[in-house]
Amino acid sequence: MDMISVLSAELNQPAKFIENVISLMDEGNTIPFIARYRKELHGGMDDTTLRKLEERLQYLRNLDKRREEIKNSIENQGKLTDELTAATEAAVTLAELEDLYRPYKQKRRTRATVAREKGLAPLAELLYAQKKDCPAPEMAAAEYIDEEKGVASVEEALAGASDIIAELISDDADIRKKLRELYRTKGEVICGKAKEEQEDSVYRLYYDFKLPITKLQGHQVLAINRGEREGFLKVSAQLSEEEALIALRRCVVVPGSASMLFVRAAAEDAWSRLIQPSLEREMRTMLTDAANEGTINNFALNLRPLLMQPPVKGKVTMGLDPGYRNGCKVAVVDGTGKVLDTTVVYPTFGPKQKQESIDKLSRLVKKHGVEHIAIGNGTASRETEQMTVEMIANLPNVSYMIVNEAGASVYSASPLAAEEFPEFDVNLRSAVSIARRLQDPLAELVKIDPKAIGVGQYQHDMPQARLSEALDGVVEDCVNSVGVDLNTASAPLLKAVAGLNGTTAKNIVKYREENGMFTSRKQVLKVPKLGPKAYEQCAGFLRVPESKNVLDHTGVHPESYAAAEALLSLCGYTMQDVASGKLGGLTDKVKALGESKVAEQCSVGVPTLRDMIAELVKPGRDPRDELPKPILRKDVLSISDLQVGMELTGTVRNVIDFGAFVDIGVHQDGLVHISQISDKFIKHPSQVVSVGDIVTVWVLEVDEKKKRIGLTMKKPK
Repeated sequence: MDMISVLSAELNQPAKFIENVISLMDEGNTIPFIARYRKELHGGMDDTTLRKLEERLQYLRNLDKRREEIKNSIENQGKLTDELTAATEAAVTLAELEDLYRPYKQKRRTRATVAREKGLAPLAELLYAQKKDCPAPEMAAAEYIDEEKGVASVEEALAGASDIIAELISDDADIRKKLRELYRTKGEVICGKAKEEQEDSVYRLYYDFKLPITKLQGHQVLAINRGEREGFLKVSAQLSEEEALIALRRCVVVPGSASMLFVRAAAEDAWSRLIQPSLEREMRTMLTDAANEGTINNFALNLRPLLMQPPVKGKVTMGLDPGYRNGCKVAVVDGTGKVLDTTVVYPTFGPKQKQESIDKLSRLVKKHGVEHIAIGNGTASRETEQMTVEMIANLPNVSYMIVNEAGASVYSASPLAAEEFPEFDVNLRSAVSIARRLQDPLAELVKIDPKAIGVGQYQHDMPQARLSEALDGVVEDCVNSVGVDLNTASAPLLKAVAGLNGTTAKNIVKYREENGMFTSRKQVLKVPKLGPKAYEQCAGFLRVPESKNVLDHTGVHPESYAAAEALLSLCGYTMQDVASGKLGGLTDKVKALGESKVAEQCSVGVPTLRDMIAELVKPGRDPRDELPKPILRKDVLSISDLQVGMELTGTVRNVIDFGAFVDIGVHQDGLVHISQISDKFIKHPSQVVSVGDIVTVWVLEVDEKKKRIGLTMKKPK
């Protein structure tokens, strides 16, 4: 198989670019490094495309490996023909390869195996061939009666021959391929109660459910699987037996043959006993795999904008971790995230305690100059928000925001949190995490297992290794697109930088603690176990604001420093101009001279030149600064304040197959159903909205009792 041609067609990319990327990956280069610093070699493919290429390449290589294993196995049996070799070479999926291998695979003892041991294979072959001179089955079978071999009658001989023919039909790759496609296009999934006397449950939608396989949605598949696993549902994937048998007869029955009816009966047995159960399992697996992959992709799609939420930088922030029994945990951090103060207040214990909490927090706000308050959205969040609104009414320059605290408790109880804050108990650590989530969501969320962040569905039902791989890739892409301050970054944040791992990240932090701040990128090479290859991969993503070389503050890779200096000289600028931000006219000067000509004179490609200009014009730029700012509030709404038709601004918290959940500031997220997201037809909500988006919505319906809020993004007429 020509992998490069296959990948080129699948990804709609020139074969040369595919070949270059494969070479780069095989040389040990990381996806972020290839995406950012090797654009000339791949034409500007983004991280997502490169990861898809990497995934498909691995699949195709595994396919090739399996192809060779199968060919070797068949050859060792002395049964490898030119026709079979061509068929295995032409197979494009593992399923097709395994179908071809099925007749040659060592099987457990079957009815057909027993029949062959009795010497009935020639009889089966004679009848299955259905030639013109084929005798009647009963006449042919009479010659195979042999009591010593265990064939006492014509009926026993024919039964054994039927078993062999059924297995031959079941093992036929072409037949399986046709029936598999028929099952996939015309099959149905049918669900019912596992027990007749079963009471109402969350799976009631599936108690009497039937839907074509082609129309089944991923979230339905996962819900059905979970309902079956928990004993609420009885599930089957069925294909009309009549349709299946018509297709099967066309493949195996020769009209007019004396053995036609016998072969027809064997084919029906093959379908009901061997093929149908096998294909049903395949269909269920196919649906589950597709649903898992869709859900994992959706999880990754939601995680990216959550990590890339704009930070509220450089402001003293108070984090509130609400609670009833143990009170509300409080932490104040400075603009860099350093903890200044902690305490616990009890606003839910009564009016007196609530006022004491307001007084105590007000003193902390004034003492430390707090500008923003981050409130976790967990238990007692509503009461804590009410208290905060009352408090900031007398603090004019303070605002608050509800922060998604998913995973905060996981982090606060982790060894990492204990290492970072040994002097604080678990509850106070989560308050620190909540405050930092407002200041820099990316730097804080990388400390938490992405699966615990809560922006997906059925994450515990997913293949955990595949889910981790996909989500870790998103974290890596986000961290590297923003860049990392070498002198302030935590080990978990550094670990996500291209070329670094857990060991080198810890070594960087340790080196920093023992030797003081880094004063240049090159100094990283002194860190134990961080060699030249790792440095090549990570250097461009590390920022060193304390360096005298202004290029160390930017995303310009050290390998391009000479090119950057040549560019500045060519356009009449100096490094001092870069540091003072006086390069506003650089882009126009390059255009006037001609991009291609300038790139050639600087010994770089045009894509690298463009990236270099962007970095020099805005040293240390943060791509998150260009996104809509988070909504900081000074008032509060409750669900009882909502009226149908009311216009509100909210933040998208989660995007799922059937809609998007939006935080509108009433503690209960509202649902915008997929049908209410756009006036145009969309297949998935992610075509229009992403986690973290600031959107305008209108209230469609409110059910206070069930705490349900229906929203629309379509402006009412």
